[in-house]
Amino acid sequence: MSRLPIRIRVTAAFAVAMAAVLAASGLFLYLRLGSHLETALDRELQLRAQDLAALVSQPHTSLANDSSTRLVERGESYAQLLDARGRVLETTRPLGTVPLLSGTELREARRGPLYSDRAPLPGLDETSRLLAVPVGGRILVVGATRQDRAETLASFRDELLIAGPVALLLASLAGYGLAGLSLRQVEAMRRRAAAISADTRGERLPVPSSGDELERLGTTLNEMLDRLEAALERERDFVADAGHELRTPLALLRTELELALRHGDTAEELRTAIQAASEEAERLVQLAEDLLLIARSDKGELALRREPIDVATLLASVATRFEWRAADAGREIVQNALAGTFVSGDRIRLEQALGNLVDNALRHGGGTVHLEAATERGRRVALYVRDDGVGFPPEFLPRAFERFTRPSSDRRGGTGLGLSIVRTIAVAHGGSVVAVNGERGGVDVCVVLPALVRSEASHVALPAF
Repeated sequence: MSRLPIRIRVTAAFAVAMAAVLAASGLFLYLRLGSHLETALDRELQLRAQDLAALVSQPHTSLANDSSTRLVERGESYAQLLDARGRVLETTRPLGTVPLLSGTELREARRGPLYSDRAPLPGLDETSRLLAVPVGGRILVVGATRQDRAETLASFRDELLIAGPVALLLASLAGYGLAGLSLRQVEAMRRRAAAISADTRGERLPVPSSGDELERLGTTLNEMLDRLEAALERERDFVADAGHELRTPLALLRTELELALRHGDTAEELRTAIQAASEEAERLVQLAEDLLLIARSDKGELALRREPIDVATLLASVATRFEWRAADAGREIVQNALAGTFVSGDRIRLEQALGNLVDNALRHGGGTVHLEAATERGRRVALYVRDDGVGFPPEFLPRAFERFTRPSSDRRGGTGLGLSIVRTIAVAHGGSVVAVNGERGGVDVCVVLPALVRSEASHVALPAF
């Protein structure tokens, strides 16, 4: 059943439901009609009993005279007059002298009208229903066959058996057509979806303006296609940018090695070429590590070795790593953090993130580099890296943390992955990062991480969010 087309399944379900409704409705109407016919027959017997009672109350009048014969139809109705002891006084001809009432029924009839069903009687081939009423100390019995009721019910049953299947067929055809109309838009979306590929950019599913589930489904699928296309574009850009970034150090590495082979006549020349090649190889290694970190982050596989970290110790460690570079450039690194401020994180990854920020400040900024930490209501820790340079171009700030994005003024050959890695590490720690230009110049980058609360027993509790 599940392999059948939806249109067939919907039509079959509709037909089954319609058949149940028609059957229930037909049975209800059939029973209702039978009840009405039963009531009509009792009413007819009551009227006939009243008429015959009036006749038999008159002197010299019997059930066999002309007046009473007109009230009794041959083969369909009958009448009988009994005395108080149940003996037959008068009767219609087919019945003979056998009383229609038993002793118990006779006693009940003396107290009031008595209705009763009878099997076929002599001269009558059908079952019948009778009414016994007291008339001046005697009992008048009138009856009628159920032939008319049976014929009416049979005729109605035949009409139901004919009209029901016809109605079911018409309803099923209507359901099949409506299902086809409803699924036409689904089929249109399916055909368009089958034609969409990575090479058909901008193609979207047709969305009907019906305001129902199909419109919402089409809108949701188109939104999904937008996200997939954007992700595909990012992957394409990532591959293209990565290839571009890898091409430059590989070309330089090959050039240095060729120069060493062709023109390395002296040990000094070979040493210089090998040193340059080593620098390019180191750049390739760093770029490969950066790309691997980003790829793992995209897959949710960036493993973190969390531990309680003293923020002051973290900033001091980063500052120590870059002191020699700052001294060579005639600059200074200043750190400012309150003791006892803790975060939970991977020390190596956090040092890598802050190191990238300090490296950017030394490479592209100017003046003193400030490493600071501040708490936000004891729930979060903000780590700041500031410099006193010219800052980022305003148009670069919204894209500062995108991959392979560099300021237009950058002429020093960076990969454009440093800030992207900072954001990747911050997000992996449940934090965030933002970059702004300072009021007095320079760049102010803030990494916000969840804080840890240190207890009086000098142990670290769980993160407070």
